[in-house]
Amino acid sequence: MRLSEVPVGGSGVVRNVAAGNHGQGRRLEDLGVISGTTVRVERRAPMGDPTIYEVRNALLAIRRHDAELVDVELCQTAAGAADDAL
Repeated sequence: MRLSEVPVGGSGVVRNVAAGNHGQGRRLEDLGVISGTTVRVERRAPMGDPTIYEVRNALLAIRRHDAELVDVELCQTAAGAADDAL
């Protein structure tokens, strides 16, 4: 799943960051979006772009085009895990 597809309030663990046409992937890695890092979706702008992500206790505004370069695996939330137990 791409980072741009994670819903607000959801989290994902970064699996891979593509390079992008102009090195955007490298810039994301410089900002801390690297393999194994958990990224939480905080909120989206009214028109849906950019989105605010929490990465390593910092808030980053990332455009959808750049977030599509990041491959993530969804994290199960505590509420989701509790629902599964029922």
